[in-house]
This record gives sequence, structure tokens and C-alpha cells, in this order.
Amino acid sequence: MHRLIRLAAWLALLAALMAAAAGAWLAFTPQGQSAWAEANSRSPQELIRYLKRRLEGHNKLEAVLLPPLHAAQRHYERTPPAGPLPTLGKGQQAQALKDSIQGISLELRVDSPQAIRQALLEAKAGTRIVVAPGLYPFALKMRLGNDGRRGAPIVLSAEQPGTVWFQFGQVEGILVDRPYWSFENLDIRGVCERHDDCEHAFHIVGKGAFTTLRNNRITDFNAHIKVNGYNGDWPDHGLLAYNTLTNTRPRETLRSVVPFDLVGANHWRVQDNLVSNFAKRDGNMVSFGIFMKGASEGGRIERNLVICSPTDISRPGVRVGISFGGGGTDPAVCRDGNCQGYEHRLGLAANNIVAHCNDTGLDANQSNQIVLAHNTLINTSGIATRGTKAKARLYGNLYEGVARARDGSRLQMEFNDALDPKNAFMNTDELLLSWQRPPERVPSLKSIPDDFYRLPRAAGSFPGALN
Repeated sequence: MHRLIRLAAWLALLAALMAAAAGAWLAFTPQGQSAWAEANSRSPQELIRYLKRRLEGHNKLEAVLLPPLHAAQRHYERTPPAGPLPTLGKGQQAQALKDSIQGISLELRVDSPQAIRQALLEAKAGTRIVVAPGLYPFALKMRLGNDGRRGAPIVLSAEQPGTVWFQFGQVEGILVDRPYWSFENLDIRGVCERHDDCEHAFHIVGKGAFTTLRNNRITDFNAHIKVNGYNGDWPDHGLLAYNTLTNTRPRETLRSVVPFDLVGANHWRVQDNLVSNFAKRDGNMVSFGIFMKGASEGGRIERNLVICSPTDISRPGVRVGISFGGGGTDPAVCRDGNCQGYEHRLGLAANNIVAHCNDTGLDANQSNQIVLAHNTLINTSGIATRGTKAKARLYGNLYEGVARARDGSRLQMEFNDALDPKNAFMNTDELLLSWQRPPERVPSLKSIPDDFYRLPRAAGSFPGALN
């Protein structure tokens, strides 16, 4: 017995000496100070993933250390509740939107895949192409033949949502390279056996400025909506509103997985959408819900519901909610030719709810003059800015996790508050977001007059998306 007591005392002393040595190394050596700073700049979720990667192949260490790491991961990454989560009024609506697109002088009705293809090539400005109810399979890219005009767009639509289904078995569904086209009330699904073969439902390029996508449901693509330049032209001033962008399972691809993927285009508005379930299984396993990058500017991301992982939040890989800058851009496709100044500037993300992400809910990478205001982040690691060019103003956000400036970036923090998931709402993880214990009110920003539900904010309003 005495021998066991002496052994326990010796082990305790050894542990104390090791802890003291580690503390001295962290405090007094350049390598230790660098390691400490790096650890402090990372979220617990990131550190757990890093440690699990470092343990791979070390069987004895895995046996000892993986169980506590799994337990820590379950603490920081709460399992989303079973069953579908509420949409909170976002994404495709059951009925056509009340504010119809103006400037239509001719209606053309179509009822076959070939008729749809022909109509897209022949329709003139001011035409609405109305698709009859039914299922329409396509295996080849669809193209547009003519420009719409301001005050006279060209529209492809179903009369009511849930009545027209497109099945795309091609890499790109519809190539939008003409201005003033609109697409609404459609249900589009990628049906490719190989995920590499279903890249985009819509590829908006070059001269496709003033494109509008409203009230569509788009499922099973790598990058459902891709926006980028072509031959020196850029598809600026687009609108993505009340769309549901989702996948039924993780994407088995090395390509980018980003339901809304914008590179280089300016002044896009992304509003009132539901973006969910965008895990990437292969390659770097990093995916984003929404990003704007490529030396673009003036993007507004407002009132969206982003749910990174409705189930299995801790599956392998990294999932980020909303980002200005994403993972960076190949200089060859940047709008300015190099992205040296910024990935995005003058961007706004406001009144969004981002939930169940195993990484950051809001992210700014090498992007400046960014405002992140009145967002609510549930079960994410928080907010991060990255890179020496990154500068963001955080105002009135309500979030779990931490807000951290990494790699020489800068954060301006005003009136943000920590979210207590157990007490703030009726059931936070189930997105039952009636207030139980609301935070203190903060001064409202004049530039953000309403909230997640478009309800007006008074002079003093709650931090987060819900007023």
C-alpha cells in the first residue's frame, strides 16, 4: 500500500514538473510563444480536428487519446436534433411570390424538353416562358439566345412551385451569358451517378448581368449557382432570393462544394434563401454555404438561413457558413487579375441565422471593409477574419464560440453578445427561436432597418438576427 502511495506521489510530482516545463517553454521560448499564439487563434473544434489528424496511424496513442477527443468534440459540436428542422420562412415558398416580375408583354407556353430548349434560344425581351406541369429530363447544357432588357426581361418559370421538375444529368444545367434573364418557381435536381458530372444547375458568366433567381428549389450539385467572369465581362447586379439550395448526401468530388459560389462579380444580393447540407467527402473536405471572392465588391448577404449539417455535424471535413473570401482565388480568374488588394470589399452580411457548422458561421478571408451585423450563430465555432488584408466590423451579432482575428487581420467589435443556447430561446438547436431570456438591447444601425423577418428595428434592438 505504501509503495502505491509513493508511486502515486511520484507520478503527481512528475506531472507537475512536466506541466511546469511545458509552461516555461510556452512562455519563454519563441517556438512556445508561437505555438501558444497559434492555439489561441484556433477554435476548440479546429484544435480537436488537428489533434485527430496528427494521431492517425499512431495506434497506441489513438487508443488512449481518441476517446477524450471524441467526448470533447461532442461537447463543442452538439448533435443536431433528429428530423427536419424548420425553414423559418426561408427558401422556396409554397406559392409564387406576390411581387411578379414586371415588363412582360408576351407569354409563351411550353410542354416538352425540346420546346424549352427552343424557347430559351428564341425568346425576345419581354417574354415569359411558362413551363407546363411535369417532369423534364435534360442531358445536355441549355443555352440562351437573346438579351433581355431593363424593363423587359426574359423569364423562365412555372406558374406554381412544386409543379415543374427539371432533372439535369449534365455538368452545367443552364448557361446564363445574357443580361436580364429571370428563373423562378422551378424544382431542379442533379441526377448524375458521378458527382463530378453535376457541377452547376446555373452557371452565370460574362454578360449575364442582372440575372434573377427566385423561389426555386435546387438539389444535388457541387456548386448549385456558379457566378464568374468571361472574356473581360462580369455578370454584376444579380439577385438570389427565396431559393432552397441543398443536397441529399455528401458530395463525392474533389471540386469546390459551395451552393452559392461567386467569383469576381459585383453587387449581388443574396436574400431570404435556405442553404443546407453541403458536406464535401473527398479532397480537402472543406465546403462553404455561401461565398463571394475573386476581387468582387458590394455583395449583400441578408436574412438567409444556413444550416451546414442538419445531421452528423462531426462527420469528417470542415463546413463554414457564410464567407467573404472563401479559400482564396486563383489570380488568373480574379477580376483585377491578381486579388492582391482584396478578395471582396464593401460586403455586408446581416440578419442571417447560421446553425450547426463544425467551423465558423461567419468568415472574412483577405476581405476588407466588411460589415457583419445582427447575425445569429448557433452551434458554430463563431466568427473569424483571416489574412493581413482582412478587416471587418462586427456589430450587434449574437453568437456561440469566439470572434478571432487571425494571421494579421483586424476586427472592430461593437455591441456583440454571447449566445447561451440553453436559455436564450425556447429550443435553440431545434431552431425554435422564441425568446426565453433575451439579451440587453443595443443601438440599431441606420443601414439595417429591419430584421430576419423584415420586421422594423426600433432605435434599440436585440443583438442577433431576431428583433
